[in-house]
Amino acid sequence: MARVIVFARAPQLGRVKRRLAHDIGASAALRFHDTTMREVTRRLAADRRWRVTLAVTPDCLVRRGRWWPRNVERIAQGSGDLGSRMMRALRRYRGTPAVLIGSDIPDVTPRHIADALCAVRSGGLVFGPATDGGYWLIGARNIDRHYRLFRGVRWSTRHALADTLANVARAKQIKYVAQLSDVDDAAALRRS
Repeated sequence: MARVIVFARAPQLGRVKRRLAHDIGASAALRFHDTTMREVTRRLAADRRWRVTLAVTPDCLVRRGRWWPRNVERIAQGSGDLGSRMMRALRRYRGTPAVLIGSDIPDVTPRHIADALCAVRSGGLVFGPATDGGYWLIGARNIDRHYRLFRGVRWSTRHALADTLANVARAKQIKYVAQLSDVDDAAALRRS
């Protein structure tokens, strides 16, 4: 069965959405993070066409914490930079159509995920570009073919998608789904 991996940080004051917190305050950023993570996970987990896994950090909180949505599998992200953790999560479900998204995409719908999984099933890599130059979704049926995918990526910058695409051997392997906003600052929050 297809898999949707939602990357999430434990909602702890001062440890989530730091750029957003700079603009709106740490408490408001925490509320946004917690509410959005729960809503996105609930919305996507209600669809029976796939299974949702919450990949969480820090690892020590994977089994405990009142904030995690119920009835959703949780796994630890593990160590390393964002690219290493994303690769590890996607490899866990290799051979299965899988997409990975952030937990800060308030506008994501089951339709977006269905479109991405359809593209994944046809082979190659699938990206959901974000309005800030990064991407809100990445998908693959077999990520092992792209073991260098996340090398040298300038995360949390407008270069993240371009850097990742530069690591793909053949452009014909790439498909795109809808562009959405991830909420990293007050301007993105106002647009959502």
